[in-house]
Amino acid sequence: MFLQECGLGGCDIAKLCVSAPRMLGNKLESVQAMVAHAEGLGVPRGSGMFKIALQAVAFLSEEKIAAKVDYLKKTFSWSDAEVVVALSMAPMLLKRSKDILQRRFEFLVSEVGLESGYIAHRPVILYYSLEGRIKPRCHVLKFLKENRLLDRDWSFYTAVNRSEKYFMKKCICPYKEAAPHLAEDYAAACRGEMPSNFRFT
Repeated sequence: MFLQECGLGGCDIAKLCVSAPRMLGNKLESVQAMVAHAEGLGVPRGSGMFKIALQAVAFLSEEKIAAKVDYLKKTFSWSDAEVVVALSMAPMLLKRSKDILQRRFEFLVSEVGLESGYIAHRPVILYYSLEGRIKPRCHVLKFLKENRLLDRDWSFYTAVNRSEKYFMKKCICPYKEAAPHLAEDYAAACRGEMPSNFRFT
């Protein structure tokens, strides 16, 4: 099978067909076009990201892919090289809503203070929910820094990229005595009930 020749195992192909069932009835030429589009994102055959790239480009025309690439360049001020880097690491950006991506990007730049190029090299950060993850963790870090409670210099990317269990263990639980309301405020923020400010006692 052509997809096996591209480095995908049977399990990978099965998962791909579940996520994109129309692929089962596709002609070989259509599948070959998808593979070419995935490679065009800078994702080589045989890499672990290749199956994700195929999901991202499945049934997207070359024109739609080009339009999304153009949108990323104009909206995020990314160079051609930065777009290639971003999509090779996070190809599912092609499937994300333009409005959602823009709101996440604008918050990361204006509120968190990240540079556009920095985000291009860590594009997975744009996958995370703005209300359910990015904002709450941003406010926790700001609170801890303003009150000089952090025992290490956390980068925002590290904080937002870690699992919920890890984040609680490292950024919430150690401060139960110094900031007893922090866990409560963080939980409320994750529910979309952003406190006016994180209290310090």
